[in-house]
Amino acid sequence: MYPTGFYSSPYMVTVGDFNNDNRSDIAVANFGTNNIGIFYGFGNGSFSSQIEFSTGSSRPIAIIAFDFNNDALLDIATANYGTHSISIFYAYGHGNFSPPITYSTGYNSLPSSLAAGDFNNDNYVDLAIANYGTNNVGVLFGNSNRTFEQQITFSTSVGSHPYSIAVGHLNADNFLDIAIANSGTHQISVLINNGNTSFANQAIYSNDFTSPYAIGVGDFNEDNQLDIAITNNGIENICILLGYGNASFKNPIMYRTGSHSSISIAIGDLNKDHRLDIVVVNNDTGSIDILLGQYEGFSNQTNYPTGRYPYSVAVGDFNNDTRLDIVVANSDSYDVSVLLGYGNGSFANQTRYSVGSFPTSVAVGDFNNDTRLDIVVANENSNYVSVLLGYGNGSFADQATYSVGPFRSYVAVGDFNNDTRLDIVVANSRNNYVNVLLGYENGSFAEETTYSVGSSPKSIAVGDFNNDTRLDIVVANYDSSDVSVLLGYGNGSFAKQTRYSVGFHPLSVAVGDFNNDTQLDIVVANYGSADVSVLLGYENGYFAEQQKKYSVGFGPSSVAVGDFNNDTRLDVVVANEKSNNVSVLLGYGNGSFAKQTRYSVGFHPRSVAVGDFNNDTRLDIVVANYDRNNVSVLLQYGVIVNEVTYASGGGSSLQCAIIGDLNNDTNMDIVLANYGTNNIGILFGYGNSSFENQMMLSTGINSHPTLIAIDDFNGDSIVDIAVVNNGTKQVGVMFGYGNRIFASQTSEGISSDSRPLAMVSGDLNNDKRSEIAIIYDRYDNVDIFGAYNRNSFAETRYSVGSHPQSVAVGDFNNDTRLDIVAANSWKNYVSVLLGYGNGSFAKQTTYLVGSGPTSVAVGDFNNDTQLDIVAANYESDDVSVLLGYGNSSFAKQTTYLVDSGAYSVAVGDFNNDTRLDIVVANSWKNYVSVLLGYGNGSFAEETTYSVGSSPKSIAVGDFNNDTLLDIVVANYDSDNVSVLLGYGNGSFAEETRYLVGSGQYSVAVGDFNNDTRLDIVVANYGSDDVSVLLGYGNGSFAEQQKKYSVGSGLSSVAVGDFNNDTRLDIVVANENSNYVSVLLGYGNGSFAKQTTYSVGRSPRSVAVGDFNNDTRLDIVAANQDSNE
Repeated sequence: MYPTGFYSSPYMVTVGDFNNDNRSDIAVANFGTNNIGIFYGFGNGSFSSQIEFSTGSSRPIAIIAFDFNNDALLDIATANYGTHSISIFYAYGHGNFSPPITYSTGYNSLPSSLAAGDFNNDNYVDLAIANYGTNNVGVLFGNSNRTFEQQITFSTSVGSHPYSIAVGHLNADNFLDIAIANSGTHQISVLINNGNTSFANQAIYSNDFTSPYAIGVGDFNEDNQLDIAITNNGIENICILLGYGNASFKNPIMYRTGSHSSISIAIGDLNKDHRLDIVVVNNDTGSIDILLGQYEGFSNQTNYPTGRYPYSVAVGDFNNDTRLDIVVANSDSYDVSVLLGYGNGSFANQTRYSVGSFPTSVAVGDFNNDTRLDIVVANENSNYVSVLLGYGNGSFADQATYSVGPFRSYVAVGDFNNDTRLDIVVANSRNNYVNVLLGYENGSFAEETTYSVGSSPKSIAVGDFNNDTRLDIVVANYDSSDVSVLLGYGNGSFAKQTRYSVGFHPLSVAVGDFNNDTQLDIVVANYGSADVSVLLGYENGYFAEQQKKYSVGFGPSSVAVGDFNNDTRLDVVVANEKSNNVSVLLGYGNGSFAKQTRYSVGFHPRSVAVGDFNNDTRLDIVVANYDRNNVSVLLQYGVIVNEVTYASGGGSSLQCAIIGDLNNDTNMDIVLANYGTNNIGILFGYGNSSFENQMMLSTGINSHPTLIAIDDFNGDSIVDIAVVNNGTKQVGVMFGYGNRIFASQTSEGISSDSRPLAMVSGDLNNDKRSEIAIIYDRYDNVDIFGAYNRNSFAETRYSVGSHPQSVAVGDFNNDTRLDIVAANSWKNYVSVLLGYGNGSFAKQTTYLVGSGPTSVAVGDFNNDTQLDIVAANYESDDVSVLLGYGNSSFAKQTTYLVDSGAYSVAVGDFNNDTRLDIVVANSWKNYVSVLLGYGNGSFAEETTYSVGSSPKSIAVGDFNNDTLLDIVVANYDSDNVSVLLGYGNGSFAEETRYLVGSGQYSVAVGDFNNDTRLDIVVANYGSDDVSVLLGYGNGSFAEQQKKYSVGSGLSSVAVGDFNNDTRLDIVVANENSNYVSVLLGYGNGSFAKQTTYSVGRSPRSVAVGDFNNDTRLDIVAANQDSNE
């Protein structure tokens, strides 16, 4: 933020290079302090402090920058509301300006806006001013000597109060015309330039009952005719008047903004799609609205996998990124799926959270008032509802359950007792009542209160039906074919039901004001009669007995409302379970609706919800498809006004089509996956919506291509084609030459026998080459293919001593190349292998340590900037410290007694004295030893802390974000980990244990879900899996561990970012399988299935580092039985 001064009241801002240094500067009209403030830019996004130029007692309300005297320097003009004038500040260069030259706009004119342009084509800039007080537009024609003629005024009619002005060629006659927003008469005026310093009488366009406030011009529908955009004060929309090119315009089209006071407008192409977009400033909500220029309608569905048999869907912003996300209740897998939105209409892969048995309904709300959305789920076969509190980063805590009894089919939320805390209402489909659970501020709920309703209640909606500011409830009763309305008293209790007949077997209910009378109405989806019923509401909470019915598809199972065509009238969308589509009924605003328009979705759509998923201010639709285990997203994109068909060929069984410019002619082409003919087809475009005949590229015999992607996969800036061949279980790439010719397909196998569902491409690791990501049906993993991610770990072996047990890395000779140290348990020495920086290493140099070294770590123990080594000696019950000389050699060992069975060692500064300390896991005595360092390479005697049974591994990190190091220990025999929080003085709190798998052999730490809180990963030797415990940042961890299967006999785990996607990954040494497993992280605490790489016999330890200086992490493994 940059201050403009106390009481400055800045009203308007403009941008330009005011000192000719090729850096953008900012000029501000400070209404309160009567000056212009200029902030000169430094070119790096920062600006100088404000430099002020006085405007006198003028109250500047508007400001523009323009070169008024043709000297290549930007000048400034202001509209002065307080002195009824405009002022020109001529630039001298280097950021200096002349004193203001002021021109009167007339007594009591109150100028509110100004614009510049050459209205008489004499090559001198003129000015147009909106005079709010005198109801006219003033034009000052410019002269050659930096002066302007006296103002000529053109009436905008009595009481019009013009507030904003814009100029443009509205009738294509080469003379600039003027468009005005008249706030007083709710009109838009157009003054057509006659070309002789006069303007024709205004043409007027009504804006109904809204007050137009700001105006701009642009070609919004790409017909080469200028259109007009206006923000409106008093209604939540802006309007667009499409121009005919003859200074006349179509009737206004309204677009919703969410603000009643949109005060400013800017126009430009924000997303490089060659369509003008609009930015609106809202002063009542403190926000801006961005309206992306697109055509209206709904796109074809895009499907995203969920759990088994999704039953209900809801939307909300779960990670506070202002982008809508999706949550789905999966009835057969007993969980919910969360799909985070990217804000462009696409969604990340699901993350699933366990809930109760057969969840059938999901709703969202902030139950603990922490400004983070939470989730509530109704579990039909459990005796409780599940509440999952959100962390605000897209992840959720484990469920908390609240007893409500069985057969709970639906859940809704609302504040029923006006205590600013959300409450829950649940439908009991078997016992014919609803349960209300009042919420406490901490996200928990009181015991239920029950209210009788009709027979087999299946759905609930909430709203204020009698306008008493207290929420009421409406329930759809399936077996009694009616709805129950329960009016709320505002204290959490409700009146007895009033019932209204609807259609046959109502399954879903929603509310909205369908006739714009400020009274809520009801819409019901009648599953048995294939229609919807609309009940119009009265002010007293009663509803019209005479329902209106509208036909939809077969088996309507869910209904939702929204304004889909931005006409400020509510519309209805219905999911039709038996006809596999959704019906959209556009509302007329009088309680009636147009006939349905249907859009295909998946099989058995069970639930529907609406939201703006791509931030284009147009409502989109999401549907849960029960029989396809996915959700369909329908974005409101475009209406196809003229369909042209291109044949893909006989027997082609077209599976996929995408568009892109494949031959660099700036025309869009089409690529097709022809499953039946084992090829892909390319239709090169002419740029006029027509295409050449299809060109075929073979994908191989029985390849059956199903998915395609286009991108630059080899970094040559030429588009290539990737294809998933379902028949051969391969992904193929055809590299493009840029001249309509493609190389023959090169292929690589995919990891799953299951059908690939989707493929996307993008540069995931910022290496200028795009990678390919593939997801599969029934498998919760993603395959990543890329130039550097395939076969990315090539094995090279180096001999060390006998039975190496542990390995660590560091630069021991200060050549900026990583070296390796290994602990050899049968030879009582450590091996040092110096790195050449190209991924190869010199032969070992050995250094004696104690008996049976099983663990090694590195650190600078004497503060000489040279790395030292510490080894834990299992059989001699001590640790050996070898001080480094910085030239790859080390001093003789100094030993320090610990206790019985020193098995693992780690280092850290535990008492904040800038001197490294040592911590050792003693596997025979069930405690850890802490040896505080003196900073000269020597250490104090041990202090011990009890942990679990047979501790085998130890790691350090700050688990509670107090800047003090803590310890985590893997306890082999007690199947848990111990966390000891540090006090920062070298001592630690008592352990806290967390259950993991069986036979923990190794532990490591890292932030796996990018929440800035350290998490824990454990290698479970006995259960052949790794456990991930996500940290809360307060020293505690989630009790519900996530497990991932790997090889056999897990002996070591390490973490690093192996694919350069800024998300931590895991590598595990599998002692009994003779390979290491790499699990790539998704950055949300979950990981892909393992990719394995062969190593030597019985890999016992693993470490990571960049050994060849290519900015990509490498892996080193100590192989116990092959001594390498």
